[in-house]
Amino acid sequence: MRALLAGLPYEVLSAQQAGVADEVEEDGQTLEQNALKKAHSVAKQTGQWAVADDTGLFIEALNGRPGVRSARWAGESRDEQTMIDFTLRQLIGIPAKQRGAFFESVIALVSPAGKELILRGKVTGKILETPRGTIRPHLPYDCLFLPLGSELTFAEMSDEKKNSMSHRGNAFRQLKEYLNTHELESA
Repeated sequence: MRALLAGLPYEVLSAQQAGVADEVEEDGQTLEQNALKKAHSVAKQTGQWAVADDTGLFIEALNGRPGVRSARWAGESRDEQTMIDFTLRQLIGIPAKQRGAFFESVIALVSPAGKELILRGKVTGKILETPRGTIRPHLPYDCLFLPLGSELTFAEMSDEKKNSMSHRGNAFRQLKEYLNTHELESA
């Protein structure tokens, strides 16, 4: 988040750096609900503007699963390899042409007074039959997802390359543009 918002006249801190120790339970039915819940919690606890996001992988052959439950659909273990293996098992027998998928990120910007802004980023592609690239912490699906028009999975790309075309990068570019053209009221 800090890299994607570099160059703005605002200090970007993690929730923990801002003194928020509690982790918000992501129990919403949509990405938007989860992002708003997290941002409202931080804004309320800090008295400052807060940004939060939620991301999901939506696989067409699985009726949009894992979707909003992407971080938990393989069970409460957040082990990346377990999540990769579980996803591939769900797709056994599904031909390559039917493995369409998209990633979507929703960003919520919330003021201390509760004013909300929602931004979305989306990238389409497909799920591979075999993982490719280096598994990154908290990003298990990057080695399975091949963006449309790319020969590289997200896991095979540099951070800069991935951010230039990813769902999250797209949403944060929108946020940066908004913050460059709108002044945030002070807390």
